[in-house]
Amino acid sequence: MTVSIEARKEDCFYQSAKLGDVIDFEYQVIDGGHGDLDITFRLVDPTGRILVADYKKSENNHRTEVAVAGDFRFCFDNTFSSFNSKTVFFELLVEGEDNSEWGSDENLDLQGLRPEDVYEMKVQDMQDVINNVRNHLTKVRHIQDLLKSIEARDRNVVEENFFKVNTFSMVQICTMLVVGFIQVVMLKSLFDDNSKVHKIWKNLNNKR
Repeated sequence: MTVSIEARKEDCFYQSAKLGDVIDFEYQVIDGGHGDLDITFRLVDPTGRILVADYKKSENNHRTEVAVAGDFRFCFDNTFSSFNSKTVFFELLVEGEDNSEWGSDENLDLQGLRPEDVYEMKVQDMQDVINNVRNHLTKVRHIQDLLKSIEARDRNVVEENFFKVNTFSMVQICTMLVVGFIQVVMLKSLFDDNSKVHKIWKNLNNKR
């Protein structure tokens, strides 16, 4: 998920977890809005205790085992920024024993199966294999999302550098034009007796 955290604001997200689950949380700042790629992050358990606190970091990954069941709070704090909003990509995974889509063994009616119907592989073995494939596909999707966020961050950095280079180049060009114009005016005034600049130079020389 990608969210935008406005300047001087804090946004929080909630996720329920049960005792024994493992929370895997990863975030990355992909756009700083012409500012630094950093954000302050806090993970708070259902009792209000702060489990994780990151101050002005661009990215991090936290894996936490659930000791208290309930709603966990994930907060991104951008109150330290006065003008720049931050675009943050984050991914949240909750791993537990009951994450299997098959459910428990109570949902499987094995009493009516004869030994010859099971063939060479048991139903439980098939379930384990499919769950293993599903877990690997979940990890692949997680890696793909992470690579997309890295690509977005790099693209934003390149665009920001492009903007800075163009701005600096325009300032240099304008400065060169102004300096060149002043030089031309000054040179012309040296040979033009009716020029105001020439009169000023003449008065300054007379005072000396």
